[in-house]
Amino acid sequence: MSESEIKTLLETPLKVINIGLEGFAQELDQQGVEVSHVDWAPPAGGDPILADLLSKLGT
Repeated sequence: MSESEIKTLLETPLKVINIGLEGFAQELDQQGVEVSHVDWAPPAGGDPILADLLSKLGT
């Protein structure tokens, strides 16, 4: 990237996609940052054995 492209990038307002913890999105919003929140959690609550079993249901 050229210096002018980097300068433009750094001067452009942030637009954030927040995945998971809603508190992060709320903090960014309070600071005037444009943010979209995606309510996401790991499959099976993060339990790898249960996630493996669930993945086999789709096949």
